[in-house]
Amino acid sequence: MINNIPIEVIEVMKTLEQNNYQAYIVGGCVRDMLLNREPKDYDVCTNATPDIMRSLFSHIIPTGEQHGTMTVILNNLPIEVTTMRRDGIYKDNRHPEEVFFTNNLIEDLARRDFTINAMAYDILGNLYDYFGGQNDLKNQYICAVNNPDDRFQEDALRMLRALRFACQLDFLLDAKTYHAIWDNKNLINNVAIERVKEEFNKILISNNPVLGIEWMFVTGLLNYFLPELCVCRGFNQQNKHHNKNVYDHTMSVLENTPNNIHIRLAALLHDVGKPSTFTIDEEGRGHFYEHHKIGADMSRDILQRFKYDNKTIDMVSMLVYNHMSRYPHLRKTNLKKFITRVGEENLEYLFELQIADIKGSKPPHDFSEINNLKNQVYEVLHQKEPLRIIDLDINGHDLIKLGIPQGKDIGRILNILLEKVLEVPLLNKKNLLLDIVQKELK
Repeated sequence: MINNIPIEVIEVMKTLEQNNYQAYIVGGCVRDMLLNREPKDYDVCTNATPDIMRSLFSHIIPTGEQHGTMTVILNNLPIEVTTMRRDGIYKDNRHPEEVFFTNNLIEDLARRDFTINAMAYDILGNLYDYFGGQNDLKNQYICAVNNPDDRFQEDALRMLRALRFACQLDFLLDAKTYHAIWDNKNLINNVAIERVKEEFNKILISNNPVLGIEWMFVTGLLNYFLPELCVCRGFNQQNKHHNKNVYDHTMSVLENTPNNIHIRLAALLHDVGKPSTFTIDEEGRGHFYEHHKIGADMSRDILQRFKYDNKTIDMVSMLVYNHMSRYPHLRKTNLKKFITRVGEENLEYLFELQIADIKGSKPPHDFSEINNLKNQVYEVLHQKEPLRIIDLDINGHDLIKLGIPQGKDIGRILNILLEKVLEVPLLNKKNLLLDIVQKELK
């Protein structure tokens, strides 16, 4: 019997076999077990159909019944159980025109993407490897099952999945798989951007995101959904503070960021506005005036194109806009405005991005401005003084009671009051603020 897998998975396999059906654990969990990694989940394949599964298991969810996939719940653990199948002709680089259930394990494994994901274990621990997955794990190669052109034409997202596995596992692409991605790269246009984003995120939060971006560039995929970054490749900054072109600097910044999707997206896009803002002065030095503003706008457009959620779009574009904010000293009022503009919850993200930006620039690396700003910011936060409209001891309802009509005037007045309170925190008392409104702003 297989060791070190949840007893619930064993119970599912036992139930199937005791009722004269085949049962194997398959796919990524087998790969991870062979790599001595803890699998995130376990998938079981069987020759039992969904209707039979319903009769065998009391708690079951039809998560993909049309494709033979049901989720069995045992002790609150979800286990995907899928009927072994072979696919008919694919009509749209993703969906087969017809799905045929099969009793043949080889047929089922043959339709999977890569050899390292096309292996199976039975309940006794016997390994079934018909396509050389074990050997590819040993040699650290990502290799498509059988003909890679067929695999990528069946589902074009597999091209990105190949690159994701390469950077997650620090593997290479085998030659046939690499050339097939190059030959079929235009098919990525047929993939829903939401699916592209999911793989793209996994690449960015892997242990080696730079390798993933490099693979996307050399295979030609990057130009299809992030051409703005391709323009940065080889772009000479012609500036004494930089010893790398814009793209290489960006990769260095990305490499030095913590594993957080928002920071890594911001690192990837922080200098995307440089090529369009490049100027050379009379002494031949390159400048990128307001590239942070242009970059923030471009980042917003790019992330909207990828259909990221509004919170991510706002946060990343804010980080890009503010990545050059390294003030040696600010008045307390301006420090408060800086905190409000960035958002207290985003300050550490910004500081991490700024540190990575400096590490990606020409040595020596001086972090004193960032450290000084951090100290000043946290000193202000420690004093717990009002920073936002919500911190005011007055609100829109209070202004309406004074006779100010609902609308833009409410926001305008609250913003004016905030400016005054940022300068003089002691003014943040309801009676004082109401008095200011009545005497100066009404």
